[in-house]
Amino acid sequence: MISSLTGTVAAVGLDHAVLDVGGVGFACQAAPSTLAGLRTGSDATLQTVLVVREDSLTLYGFTDNDEREVFLTVQTGGGVGPKLALAIIAVLTPEELRQAVSSDDLAALQKVPGIGKKVAQRLVLELSGKLGEPAGTAPAAPAGAVDPDVVAALVQL
Repeated sequence: MISSLTGTVAAVGLDHAVLDVGGVGFACQAAPSTLAGLRTGSDATLQTVLVVREDSLTLYGFTDNDEREVFLTVQTGGGVGPKLALAIIAVLTPEELRQAVSSDDLAALQKVPGIGKKVAQRLVLELSGKLGEPAGTAPAAPAGAVDPDVVAALVQL
């Protein structure tokens, strides 16, 4: 697997970029937010995923490891392939996706082209707990954990 590429940006298109790595041009499909940060002639590093199909080899590029991991995790949901996963990354940041899944926000997921109500419901169901908690949320207390404030309040009674 090709997990990252570092090289000179040879070209940037609407849905892909070409990185020249040691004289070999690698075309990477990417989200617009990733492509916006690339400039022809400058050096860049992309985290990548190589998708092997019977009739093609497609390289997908990402700004960071978090985007790449979300891309891979979203595909574990039934009916979600690499193109839809890339569309999700293009519309929602990894943090926005975590928030939408944890709060059952179907409207946020339906902003992605190709995702209707049923697919959004399935994604929430299948991705719940797989993407991690959104930033700023406290993890749930383990079962059987005792809150000292509750104990103090009960003692006062």
